Amino acid sequence: MSPDPDDERNVLGGPLEPCGTDPVTGFYRDGHCTTGPDDLGRHTVCAVVSTEFLAMQRELGNDLSTPRPEYGFPGLRPGDRWCVVATRWLQAYQAGAASGVVLAATNARSLEIVPLEALRQHAVDVPDDISGLE
Repeated sequence: MSPDPDDERNVLGGPLEPCGTDPVTGFYRDGHCTTGPDDLGRHTVCAVVSTEFLAMQRELGNDLSTPRPEYGFPGLRPGDRWCVVATRWLQAYQAGAASGVVLAATNARSLEIVPLEALRQHAVDVPDDISGLE
């Protein structure tokens, strides 16, 4: 049974917003970066993938571009939103190939692995009132 997204918080402390539905993302394929005991990789960072990010993931052995119909995975294209493994996003960040991040859709549990400052540097959903980000 998948966790209820309404019970999860984002890295800004608010409710976890949807990450993407075209293609449908999330470990539980519910459109949210929810996580639970079955999600050993912690698919908690809502990334807006870029060509550079996808290439780096492929080099790390995590090919996100190639369709895998047997898993219902269409393959990602630059600009797609996808819940990525927090450790993989951190590796890309450390290598200078981080993708954009939708903070409102990134699970607070990401902060156990990725510093908030790193996520903020790549935020693509900056709110009108940025006082909460400082």
